[in-house]
Amino acid sequence: MHGVAQETRQGSAVLLSRRNLLLGSLALPPAFVLYATGISRHEIDITQRTFLIRNLPAAFDGFRIVQFSDIHLEEYTEEFFLRRVIHEVNALKPDLLLVTGDFVTRSARPLATSLEAASRCAALLSTLTCPQRFGVLGNHDAAVGSRVIRAHMADYGLPLLVNESVRIERDKQHIFLTGLDDFDFGMPNLSTALPQQPDAPVLLMVHEPDYADKITTHPLGRFVDLIFSGHTHGGQVRLPFLPPLGLPPNGRHYVEGHYLIGATQLYVNRGIGTVGLPIRFNCPPEITVATLRPAKTA
Repeated sequence: MHGVAQETRQGSAVLLSRRNLLLGSLALPPAFVLYATGISRHEIDITQRTFLIRNLPAAFDGFRIVQFSDIHLEEYTEEFFLRRVIHEVNALKPDLLLVTGDFVTRSARPLATSLEAASRCAALLSTLTCPQRFGVLGNHDAAVGSRVIRAHMADYGLPLLVNESVRIERDKQHIFLTGLDDFDFGMPNLSTALPQQPDAPVLLMVHEPDYADKITTHPLGRFVDLIFSGHTHGGQVRLPFLPPLGLPPNGRHYVEGHYLIGATQLYVNRGIGTVGLPIRFNCPPEITVATLRPAKTA
């Protein structure tokens, strides 16, 4: 219990720090505040990306993965907006769907509020139509309660991978998908999560993108071709000529978009929700469409 209490205090301190940074943006003109709180945070950006993967099986050439992240239902994402996101995702008809954590928010509100939001979030996500869908825990999920979040999502058809891998099959060929426990409040274990001698490409989900540096230096990290993360929200507020205002710990090195770390690729999704304050500017909510293509060999 002491560890849980300490984690909650740490999470609250981080949330307050992030909130204080974002509060500075409210000193801007009222028109900016109205746009950033009421319009900009509901403007969905569907980002198309192509990833070249080593030794990609022929059956996966053109395989389309849709990723979204950081729902944060109720604080502050509304149900109507999550329904819009789900509608957009279903219209894309992906081959595989990934949700990279933070289904709810752990805040100063009673824990029961977050748990109730988790149940409603899982029920809404059950309307996703992609038959192959997986997720991972985020730091807020772990602070609320990893077991209960996993149970809610599994009950509604969204398995969360925690230090484990699954095979994704297509036309008698396969790739591997690995999911790690949350880095902030969980215990990610690459040694047990990753395939020991994979005979196909490995895709990996981890909520916090800065953990990519640990992945790429791990003995099994050389097998990881592509990492999907969230957590940063892209900073939420991106003012011209200034750095992002609201970056969390373990999301300050890799902020948004595509990175190459040695031979491993990382993609950081900006998420659909907000924390600290219900505000976004020049940093819209994101749904990513990742298309896999074989990398040319020399």
